[in-house]
Amino acid sequence: MSGTNSPEAVKKLLDNMQSDLRALSLECKKKFPPVKEAAESGIIKVKTIAARSTEILAALKENSSEVVQPFLMGCGTKEPKITQLCLAAIQRLMSHEVVSETAAGNIINMLWQLMENSLEELKLLQTVLVLLTTNTVVHDEALSKAIVLCFRLHFTKDNITNNTAAATVRQVVTVVFERMVAEDERHKVIVEQPVLVQGNSNRRSVSTLKPCAKDAYMLFQDLCQLVNADAPYWLVGMTEMTRTFGLELLESVLNDFPQVFLQHQEFSFLLKERVCPLVIKLFSPNIKFRQGSSTSSSPAPVEKPYFPICMRLLRVVSVLIKQFYSLLVTECEIFLSLLVKFLDADKPQWLRAVAVESIHRLCVQPQLLRSFCQSYDMKQHSTKVFRDIVNALGSFIQSLFLVPPTGNPSATTNQAGNNNTSGPASAPANSGMLGIGGGITLLPAFEYRGTWIPILTITIQGSAKATYLEMLDKVEPPTIPEGYAMSVAFHCLLDLVRGITSMIEGELGEAETECQTTTEAASSPAQSSEQQDLQSTSDQMDKEIVSRAVWEEMVNACWCGLLAALSLLLDASTDEAATENILKAELTMAALCGRLGLVTSRDAFITAICKGSLPPHYALTVLNTTTAATLSSKSYSIQGQSVTMISPSSDSHQQVVAVGQPLAVQPQGTVMLTSKNIQCMRTLLNLAHCHGAVLGTSWQLVLATLQHLVWILGLKPSSGGALKPGRAVEGPSTVLTTAVMTDLPVISNILSRLFESSQYLDDVSLHHLINALCSLSLEAMDMAYGNNKEPSLFAVAKLLETGLVNMHRIEVLWRPLTGHLLEVCQHPNSRMREWGAEALTSLIKAGLTFNHDPPLSQNQRLQLLLLNPLKEMSNINHPDIRLKQLECVLQILQSQGDSLGPGWPLVLGVMGAIRNDQGESLIRTAFQCLQLVVTDFLPTMPCTCLQIVVDVAGSFGLHNQELNISLTSIGLLWNISDYFFQRGETIEKELNKEEAAQQKQAEEKGVVLNRPFHPAPPFDCLWLCLYAKLGELCVDPRPAVRKSAGQTLFSTIGAHGTLLQHLTWHTVIWKVLFHLLDRVRESSTTADKEKIESGGGNILIHHSRDTAEKQWAETWVLTLAGVARIFNTRRYLLQPLGDFSRAWDVLLDHIQSAALSKNNEVSLAALKSFQEILQIVSPVRDSEKPETPPAVNVPVPVLIGPMSGPSLSRPFIRTDSIGERLGRYNSSEPPIVNDELEDLNLWWAAWNTWYKIGSESTKPPITFDKLTFIPSQPFLTALIQIFPALYQHIKTGFNMDDLQKLGVILHSAVSVPISSDASPFILPSYTEAVLTSLQEAVLTALDVLQKAICVGPENMQIMYPAIFDQLLAFVEFSCKPPQYGQLETKHIANAKYNQIQLFAPAEWVALNYVPFAERSLEVVVDLYQKTACHKAVVNEKVLQNIIKTLRVPLSLKYSCPSESTWKLAVSSLLKVLSIGLPVARQHASSGKFDSMWPELANTFEDFLFTKSIPPDNLSIQEFQRNESIDVEVVQLISTEILPYANFIPKEFVGQIMTMLNKGSIHSQSSSFTEAEIDIRLREEFSKMCFETLLQFSFSNKVTTPQEGYISRMALSVLLKRSQDVLHRYIEDERLSGKCPLPRQQVTEIIFVLKAVSTLIDSLKKTQPENVDGNTWAQVIALYPTLVECITCSSSEVCSALKEALVPFKDFMQPPASKVQNGES
Repeated sequence: MSGTNSPEAVKKLLDNMQSDLRALSLECKKKFPPVKEAAESGIIKVKTIAARSTEILAALKENSSEVVQPFLMGCGTKEPKITQLCLAAIQRLMSHEVVSETAAGNIINMLWQLMENSLEELKLLQTVLVLLTTNTVVHDEALSKAIVLCFRLHFTKDNITNNTAAATVRQVVTVVFERMVAEDERHKVIVEQPVLVQGNSNRRSVSTLKPCAKDAYMLFQDLCQLVNADAPYWLVGMTEMTRTFGLELLESVLNDFPQVFLQHQEFSFLLKERVCPLVIKLFSPNIKFRQGSSTSSSPAPVEKPYFPICMRLLRVVSVLIKQFYSLLVTECEIFLSLLVKFLDADKPQWLRAVAVESIHRLCVQPQLLRSFCQSYDMKQHSTKVFRDIVNALGSFIQSLFLVPPTGNPSATTNQAGNNNTSGPASAPANSGMLGIGGGITLLPAFEYRGTWIPILTITIQGSAKATYLEMLDKVEPPTIPEGYAMSVAFHCLLDLVRGITSMIEGELGEAETECQTTTEAASSPAQSSEQQDLQSTSDQMDKEIVSRAVWEEMVNACWCGLLAALSLLLDASTDEAATENILKAELTMAALCGRLGLVTSRDAFITAICKGSLPPHYALTVLNTTTAATLSSKSYSIQGQSVTMISPSSDSHQQVVAVGQPLAVQPQGTVMLTSKNIQCMRTLLNLAHCHGAVLGTSWQLVLATLQHLVWILGLKPSSGGALKPGRAVEGPSTVLTTAVMTDLPVISNILSRLFESSQYLDDVSLHHLINALCSLSLEAMDMAYGNNKEPSLFAVAKLLETGLVNMHRIEVLWRPLTGHLLEVCQHPNSRMREWGAEALTSLIKAGLTFNHDPPLSQNQRLQLLLLNPLKEMSNINHPDIRLKQLECVLQILQSQGDSLGPGWPLVLGVMGAIRNDQGESLIRTAFQCLQLVVTDFLPTMPCTCLQIVVDVAGSFGLHNQELNISLTSIGLLWNISDYFFQRGETIEKELNKEEAAQQKQAEEKGVVLNRPFHPAPPFDCLWLCLYAKLGELCVDPRPAVRKSAGQTLFSTIGAHGTLLQHLTWHTVIWKVLFHLLDRVRESSTTADKEKIESGGGNILIHHSRDTAEKQWAETWVLTLAGVARIFNTRRYLLQPLGDFSRAWDVLLDHIQSAALSKNNEVSLAALKSFQEILQIVSPVRDSEKPETPPAVNVPVPVLIGPMSGPSLSRPFIRTDSIGERLGRYNSSEPPIVNDELEDLNLWWAAWNTWYKIGSESTKPPITFDKLTFIPSQPFLTALIQIFPALYQHIKTGFNMDDLQKLGVILHSAVSVPISSDASPFILPSYTEAVLTSLQEAVLTALDVLQKAICVGPENMQIMYPAIFDQLLAFVEFSCKPPQYGQLETKHIANAKYNQIQLFAPAEWVALNYVPFAERSLEVVVDLYQKTACHKAVVNEKVLQNIIKTLRVPLSLKYSCPSESTWKLAVSSLLKVLSIGLPVARQHASSGKFDSMWPELANTFEDFLFTKSIPPDNLSIQEFQRNESIDVEVVQLISTEILPYANFIPKEFVGQIMTMLNKGSIHSQSSSFTEAEIDIRLREEFSKMCFETLLQFSFSNKVTTPQEGYISRMALSVLLKRSQDVLHRYIEDERLSGKCPLPRQQVTEIIFVLKAVSTLIDSLKKTQPENVDGNTWAQVIALYPTLVECITCSSSEVCSALKEALVPFKDFMQPPASKVQNGES
C-alpha cells in the first residue's frame, strides 16, 4: 500500500476526486440538480479535509459516507454515462481504502439496485470485486448481499456476463476464505485440533467464530444448502442456482482451504454433517443405474446418471478423500466403495472412465493409500477398501478384454456372475476380426483372445492428469475412445506399484539407517546418554514394528489383484514398452515382497515373470508346484464377483525369435521363444541381479526358469562356469534368429554377472542361492539318470561360478556347495559327473590360491575345510572322477606344494586311496603325484606326515596293476629312508615336540595315546612303519616286488638301522623281521606247485622259477639271508637285549624249517644263513687277545659317548670296522656282552638245530615215488660244512652222545643218492678218483673232531674208537655202497659201467664211493698210527675192527668195485699191523687182543688165496705187480709175526704155517684139460712162502720151546709139500706121453727141486743137535722120488734135478752098526 500512502499519491487522489466530482456536477447539471449539488458540496468537503487534516486518508475514510454520497446518487440516475463515471470514482476510492463500513453498505445497496435494473453488469461485478478484495470492511449482511448480487448476475441472459459473474463468484468465495485465513494468522492463537462435537446440531452455533470466519461459515453452509436445492440461510435473495456450479464452488473451497476445515470444529462439523450426506445423496442415481436393464423391472423410473454432476461429484470426492481423509474416515470408506462400484461392467462407459480417472488420482498418492490400508484393511470389521480398489482395477481390466459382442443383451445381464464363462465364449465371435486386424499390430496395444485394445499415451508417469474429469463444460457424456479406460487403468496399476514400492522402500531405508545410527549410539561408551539411547532405540523398534505391519498389510492387500491384472496384461501386451513397464512393476513388487519377507506374494510375482519367460504351456514343475501355482487355479472373490486368473492365451501374436528343445526327460518336438519371452528373461535376470538378497527360496523358481531358457537357447557351460553359446548335442538343433544371436553373448554375460553379484549378498541369501542351485542340480541329475543324453549343466556351472566369486567367505557356503558337487560326481551320466568334478576341483584349486585374510598358512581350519572335498572324492568309484581328483592334486602340488602344511595328510590320503582295481592310468597319475611329493616336498611337510608318505608309497607297492609302479614305489621308500637318515636330527626334534603336545592332550582328555609301535620314540616309530611297509611288500604275490622289497628292507636296516634307539631293535626283530619270516615261511610252504606258463608270451620264465613255489623259494632265501645278516652284523646291539636267546631260538627255528623245506634252493640258502650266524666273531676276552683282529669287513656302528640310561638325545653314530670295535673293547671298559654261559647256550641251541636239520633231512623216506624229495648234494655238503665251525664253540661240552648223533648224520648224508640229471655235474669221471665235496666235508668234520680230541683233555679221548667206527663204516662203502632207505639206485662201480650210467633208467644214482672209502681208509691208517697205543683204542679193539673191515675188500680182491681198493687195503693193513702188532704183543697177557688173531689169520687166508679170478685182460706186468704185493704180505708175516711166535697163540701160528705151506707149492688143477689153460703161477710168491718156511725151519737161536716148535712144524710141512709135488709130476709126465707138460707145472717142479737142494744145504749148515732125526728121515725119503724124475723130457727139469741130486752125496756113507743107529 505504500504506493497509495505516499504524499504524491494522496495529492493525486485528491485531484482525481475533485475532478470526478466536477465532472459529475457537469453531467447532472441539467437533468439531476440534486446530484449536482451534492457533487459540489462534496468538492468543498474534500478540500476542507485536505486543508485541515494531517492524516488525509484517515479523515477521508471517516467521512467516506458523505464523500461517496454524490456518486451513489449519480448511480441512482440510471444514466449509463453517469453510472459509469460514478462507479469508476467509487472504485478509485475503494482502491485507496478510504471507504468505511457504512459507506460500503451504501455502495452495495446501490449496486443491488443497478443489478436489479440490469445496468452496467460487468462494471458492477468489477466494483464488487474491488470492494471485497481491497479490504475487509464489507462483511456479514453486506457481504452476503454482495455475493448474492454476483450469483444473480451469473444467471443473466448474457453469456459474457454469466461467465464473468461465475469467475467473480469464484474469486469472491476465495476472498471470503482468504480473509478467514488471514484473520487466523493475525490472532495467532494456536488453535488446537478441534475436537469434533458430534452432538452439536444447532446450525447457528457460530457465536464462537470471529467475524471473517463467521462469514465463511455462513457462505459454505449456504452453498451446501443450494447444492442440496434447499433455501439458503445467509445468502438472502438468491433466485436460482445450478448444482454443477455449486459443486464446482464446493470443490474449489475444499481444495484451496483445507486447513480451515481441519482447524475449526464448526467447519469440520459442516463437512461431516452437510457435505458428505449431500455427496452420497447425489451419487444415488449412478449407483442404482445399470446399463441395459429394462425399465419395467423396477416400479419407479430410475434417474439416469448425469455426466456433469457425476463428474463434479467425483472431483469433490477426490478432494474430500485427499484433504479430509483423517476427518472423514467412515465417509471416505463409503466414497471409495462407490468408486469401486462405478467400475462395474454394467455402468456406462463414461462413468467407468471418470471413475478410473478418480482412482488414478488416488493411486498416485501412496501415503493416502497407506492411510486407507491402516484405517480399513487393518481394522477388524471394516471393508478392505484398499484391497477392493486394486481388485476392482483388476476386474475392470479383465472385463475390458471380455467385452461381449454388441447385440447380445442376455450375455450382458449375465456378465457380473459369470464373466469367466462368457469371456472365452466371446472369443470365437471375434475371431473373424482377427484375420483382418490381428497379426502384425503396429500400434502399441493389448490383445487377448481376439480383443484388441490400443494403448493410448495419457499421462506422464506418476501424475494423474485426467481428461474427462476436466470436461466441466460438457453436458452430454463424451464418447470415450477405445482403449482409453484400459490405458488409465493400466497406468493406475503402474503408478500404484511405483508409489507403494517407492514409499515403502524409502521408509524401510530410513528405518534401517535410523536403526543403525541408534544402535551405534547405544553402543557408544558415553555413560550419561546411554539411558536415552536405549529409550530411543526401543521407541524406534516399536515404530518400526507398527510401520512394518502396515507395509505388510498393504502388500498383502494388493498383491493378488495386481498380479492377476499384470499377468493378464503381460500376456496381452504386444508393445515392448508396455511389456517393459508391466515387467518392471512385477519386478518391483517381487523385490518389495522379498524385502518384507512376504514369501508367498514374492514367489507369485516371480512365478509370473518366470512363466512369461518360457514358451506357453511349458511343462516346468517348479512353476506348477510352488505356492504361487495356487493362483492359477483359484478365483479371488472381489466384492462378490468372481475374478478368475486368466491363463496365458496360446494365440499370442509375438515374433518368434528362437526355436529350441525343451529340457525334459523325453523331449517332444521343439519349443519356440518369442521376443517377449526374452524380454521376460532379461527382467528375471535383472531381478536376480539387483534383488538377489531378498529372493530367498524363490531362487529356485528363478534359476529353474533360467536353466530351461539357457537350455532352449543352447548355451553350454565353459571353463569357470560361464555359459557360452554352443550347439545342442542331440535332437533338432536350436534355431536362433540373428536378433537373438547378437543377444546371446549379452544374456550369457548378464548371467555371469548375476552370479558374480552373489558376492554382495548376505550369508543367508547366499545360502538360499546355493540351496536353489543344489536342488536344481538334483533335478537335472534325476533327469539324467538312466540315459547318456546331454544333461543340463546349468546348475553345476553356476554353483562353480558362485563359489569362485565368493572365495572371500568361502567357509559360509563350502559345505553345502561341495557336498552337492560330490553327489554330482557320483552320477552315472558321464558328462554330468565330469562337470561335477570339474567344478569341484576348480573350486578347490581356486580356494587354495585365493588370497584369504588371514592367509591360509595362519588359518589351518580353512585349509583343511578346502581340501576335505578332495579327500571325499576318494569314496567315488568312477575312474574319470578319480582322474580329475588326482590331476587336481598334481596341480595343487605344483602350485601350492610348499604351503600345504596341515593339508598334507588329506592330500596324501587322496593318493593313498587309489585302490588296486581302479585302472592303470589312475594308479599311474596318483603315483606321479607321490613321486613329486617324495622328490620335492618331503622337507616342506610336517614331520608327522612322513608316516603317511611311507604308508602311501607302500600301498602303491602293493598295487598289482603295473609292476613298474610297484618297483618304483619301493625305490621311493628307499629314497624316503635316505631322507630320514639325512634329516634325522630335525625330524626327531619335531616329532618329539609333536609327541609331547599330543601326550599332553591325551592326558587332558584322559585317553591313552594310541599310535603304532608305541612306546618306541616317535622317530623310531617312523622307521618301524617304513620297515613294516617294506615287510608287507616282501610278501607281495609278485616275485619281482618281493625281491626288490626284500633287498630294500635289509639294505635300509643295514644302512640306517644304527639310528634306532637300542630298545627299538627289540621291535625290529620281533615285529618286523620275525613277523616277515613267519609270513614268508607260511606263503612258501603253501605256494602252488603248478607250472606257470611263460607270461604273456614275450617274457620267458626260467625253469628254476616256473612255479609259484619256486618263486616264493627265492623270497624265502632272500628274507632268511637278510635276517641272518642282521643278526650277524648287529649282534653286539642285539645281544644286550633281554631276550636275545629267545630271538636266537626263533631264528634257528626258521633256519631249521627252511633247511627242511622240500626245496633245494631254500634249504641250501638256509644253511648258508646258518653258516653266517655261526661265523659271528664273539667279542674277544682280554685273556685271549688276537694278534690281528679278524678281518670281517662289515661296517658296524660304534656308539660314541656314554651308554647310560635311555637318554633323550641319541648319540651320533660313526661306523667302524669290527676290528676297531674289538680293539676298543679290549683297551677300555669291559665289553657289554653277556657272560659266556649264555653264549654257550646259544651255541648249544645252534647244535640242536643242526642236529635236527641233519637227522630230518638225511633220514630216508619211507616210500618212494616220482615226487619224493631227496636232499641235494650241495645242501648236504653245506650242512656238514657247518659242523666244524659250530664244533669250535661246543667242543667243551661235546660228549659221546653227541658224537653218536653226529655219526648218524654223517653216515646218512653220505648215503644220499644223486638224481640222475644232476650226476654228470657232481660225479667225477671214472678215470679220476676224486671225492665229492660232500665227502670232503664229512672227512673234514671228522678231522676237526679228531684234532680236537687229540689236544683235548683225557676224557675226550675215549671218543677215538667211535671215530674209528665211523671211518671204518665209510671204508666198507668201497665194496658195499650204502643203501638209502628202500630206494633202488643205479650203482656205478667201475669204468666198465660207464656207458650204462649215461642212459640209466633209474631216477637216482648212487655215488662212486670208492675214492671216499679209500680216503677214509687213509685217514684210519693215519689216525691209528697216532693213537695205536691209546688205552681207549686198545680197549675198544680198534685194531680188530680195522682188520675185520679190511678183510672185506681183501677177500674180494679182484671182485672189488675198484682195483685200487684192495691194493690200498693191503698197504693199509700192512701199515696198521706194523704199528698194531707190537701193541698187541705188549698186551698179549691181558687178552685184549685174543679175538683179533683168528680174524687176522682169516684175513691173510682170504687175501692170499682169494676166490676171485683175475680179469682176463690182466697183463703180465700187472700180474707180477700184484704178485709182489702178495710177497709183501708174506714178508710181513716173516718179519712181524713168526719171529714172535712165543707171544702169539699156537692156533694162529699153525694157521700161518699151513698158509705158508699152501703158498709154497703151486696149486695145480688135477684135470688135464684145465692144465692146458695157461694158469699163471705165482713163482715168486711160492718161493717166498717156501723160503719163509725154510727160514723158520732152521732158526738157529732157539730161545724158547715155542720157537723150536714153529721150526719143526715148518719143516715137516715143507717136506710133505715137496713129496706131494714130485709125485704129482711123475704121474703127469707118464700120462702125457710125448706132449710137454703145462708151463706152470714145469716151473713148480723146478722150484721144488731147487727147494730140496736148498733145504739139504740148510740142514747141513745147521748144528746137528738142532735137527730133528725125523727130519732127516723125511729128507732121505725124497731120494727115490727124485730118481724117478730122471726120465722127464724137459731139459730145465733135468738140470734142476741134477742140482737136487748132487747134495745127496753127503748121505752116502757106509751104514753104521744097528746099535749106533739106534742110539742116535
